[in-house]
Amino acid sequence: MPDTPRKTYTDLFRTPGFSPLFLSSSANIAAQTVSGLALGTLVFRATNSPLLSAVSMFGPALAQVLGATFFLSGADRLPPRATLAGLSLSFAAATAALALPGLPVWAMLVIVLVEGLIASLGGGVRWGLLTEILAKDGYLTGRSLFNMMSGLMQIAGYATGGVLVTVLSPRLCLLLAAALYGTSAALALRLTRRPPRVAGRPSVTATWRANALLWSARPRRHVYLALWIPNGLVVGCESLFVSYDPRAAGTLFACGALGMLAGDVAIGRLLPARLRPRLGIPLLALLAAPYLVLFLRPPLPLTAVLVALASVGFGASLVQQERLVALTPEELSGHALGLHSAGMLTLQGLSATLAGTVAQFTSPATAMSVMALASLTVTLTLTVASRRDAPDGGLLPTRAAVRPA
Repeated sequence: MPDTPRKTYTDLFRTPGFSPLFLSSSANIAAQTVSGLALGTLVFRATNSPLLSAVSMFGPALAQVLGATFFLSGADRLPPRATLAGLSLSFAAATAALALPGLPVWAMLVIVLVEGLIASLGGGVRWGLLTEILAKDGYLTGRSLFNMMSGLMQIAGYATGGVLVTVLSPRLCLLLAAALYGTSAALALRLTRRPPRVAGRPSVTATWRANALLWSARPRRHVYLALWIPNGLVVGCESLFVSYDPRAAGTLFACGALGMLAGDVAIGRLLPARLRPRLGIPLLALLAAPYLVLFLRPPLPLTAVLVALASVGFGASLVQQERLVALTPEELSGHALGLHSAGMLTLQGLSATLAGTVAQFTSPATAMSVMALASLTVTLTLTVASRRDAPDGGLLPTRAAVRPA
């Protein structure tokens, strides 16, 4: 069967509602990037602890599991325009609080965990709105462009943040990030008012019911696990960049974002649809394998190349998200994508904590290799289990019926 025509990136910007969502998300990613590097540097300077530095940067993700458990029904039951603007304003206030002089490290960690709880709703609202604006057949192209934007914002944010943290101070960078969050809120208010996709008030019961429904089918479970665990373990490697090489952390983060950008362009636009399903598993392997070499402490230029090469593997998430959208009822699209986002970020936070703990007792280079090996092991295990349950490959996109467990 020939590939069906896909929307071009130009078509996306001609679609009503896409540009404000894209620009608001761009400012949001820039703020996250600058604030994460600034906070990680601030905590490492104060404590000299790889664990606390990693937790400060990726700790907000640990609270995502609470949001996914109790609040995620709001992704389809709250008005998206007001919700996205409100979330950005909350982040602006919290990030400004992190810049207060004399704030103890424990208070910083409490604030970032509260930020994670607030953010648990954001992914579902944003990506559910994207499926509403573009419809399911345009989601992959749209998400590819968002991922490309995320890569560019991270490259610019880490490069700029690395310079500003050195030349100025981490606290001034946190204030800059707070201003970027405010800009994101203002851009979100340019979105057209839309009613919630599902009637009724958000509730814990509704969240549990939808989570149970989404988790009840083996194909969706396999996709969720493939989206969450290998990715999260590799982000554990990234969480150690500051302690691995404090002076080059911004460079390594920027190289990772560049590799992610290349992977998203290849999967989202360059490769034909018929080839994408076959690349999901190889990309997951690529995501982890280069980090095994860091145990040898190669010179910085080679380390940067390895990090960029590994990050091309993040393109696997586009393949898996396409399958998830195909397997999800329309009325649960926001919830399903929010569960993906919350679960992924939670695993990233847990992996950052685990990686920091291993680094605390060994070294950052050793911890990176351990996390990479764990990621490869999980990928192999999920691949075998998925193919045993589904002869077509399990993790590959298909519109076949979903069989409950």
